[in-house]
Amino acid sequence: MAWIALLLAGILEVCWAAGLKYSNGFTNPLPTIFTLTTMAGSFWLLTFAMRSIPLGTAYAIWTGIGAVGAVIFGVVALGEMLSVARILSISLILAGIVGLKLFSPA
Repeated sequence: MAWIALLLAGILEVCWAAGLKYSNGFTNPLPTIFTLTTMAGSFWLLTFAMRSIPLGTAYAIWTGIGAVGAVIFGVVALGEMLSVARILSISLILAGIVGLKLFSPA
């Protein structure tokens, strides 16, 4: 259950990162509410996951999901460039996430 909570926390991190883009510095009310709500949910699920997943593992995976997800969102929804170097970098982050999951004591 903790790993599912961590995955959902990472997905919500992508949501609030995207919301930040549309909140226009917290001046646009609906994206601001969306951002703050998904941020709170992401942090709550992260703290739930940390009850049984080690801090370093949980935090690194949470930020990794958020980073990779934000890049994917930027490419798909915002038309950001995707280069070989960016794909390689994302692959390294994903490899780290998988490695942390595989070698986690939880």
